[in-house]
Amino acid sequence: MIVIGVDEAGRGPLAGNVVAGAVVLPYGFKLEGLTDSKKLSEKKREELYELITNECFWTFAQSNSREIDQINILEATMLAMKRAVDQLKAQLNKKDEVFSVLVDGNRCPQIKNCQAIIKGDLTEPVISAASIIAKVTRDRQMIELDQIYPEYGFAKHKGYGTKEHLAALLKYGSIDGQHRATFAPIKNLIRA
Repeated sequence: MIVIGVDEAGRGPLAGNVVAGAVVLPYGFKLEGLTDSKKLSEKKREELYELITNECFWTFAQSNSREIDQINILEATMLAMKRAVDQLKAQLNKKDEVFSVLVDGNRCPQIKNCQAIIKGDLTEPVISAASIIAKVTRDRQMIELDQIYPEYGFAKHKGYGTKEHLAALLKYGSIDGQHRATFAPIKNLIRA
């Protein structure tokens, strides 16, 4: 049986995609320092990301801000996770293989043989690896967005509702297709 670990990054921010990582660790693979990506420094996350992407089977998928606004953040997260798992299964090309999917959290997307594990990114190395894939991928996306819209400070706050980000929203308005129009600070700004 092949075990796929899945985790997401970006449920709480006001802007950007929600990104899901999916990982399969090679048999016997051990990596020192694997844990919830939010508990690691950016430098350590990047180091582990390089090792994971070089040694493991992995992919990521996402739901963009328009999808988030259409179906809500929870459903968009589940959709991104399902996409990531489907992509990884296709990449592995093992049609007759049985997969077990371990997801961080309290809910599984619509995937067979799926188990949700609360704080799984702290206890299951395969979920920790997926957490790192998701977080690093999303952070890099926000750094790219910062290059297009430097006035918002995305490289620093990664789209979260910080004081700096809220001030930029008041000054420049929201970015169509990047900010999540259904999230309260953006919705309130649009109404004003």
